[in-house]
Amino acid sequence: MKIISYIASAILIGFGVLFILSAFSPQGQIGNLLVGIVLVIIAFVIIYFVTKKAKEAEKNITNVSLNIDLPGNVALESLKCQSCGGALTSDAITMVNGAPMVTCPFCNSTYQITEEPKW
Repeated sequence: MKIISYIASAILIGFGVLFILSAFSPQGQIGNLLVGIVLVIIAFVIIYFVTKKAKEAEKNITNVSLNIDLPGNVALESLKCQSCGGALTSDAITMVNGAPMVTCPFCNSTYQITEEPKW
């Protein structure tokens, strides 16, 4: 929709300039000048509203937080890299497409965290 609005504004500015130039020709009329000015003003109003809506859309960013509620007593174990055995911190864990991924800061290997069954 934004691209169509910019194209329409460019066309209106082009016709507006043509009307303004035709007003200064030997057979020109004052009505052409008024029509040209109105077309250019309409084009700039369209551009103003399109850019204003784009800025408002950028402000409406939604942050999603993932909270995990663990049942019962949970023992926290240290997390080690599967490749090099280096100690990993919570900064090494990211969510990618809904799956927890680990990137080791020591060997730069990346893998998905899988939970082993408890039984």
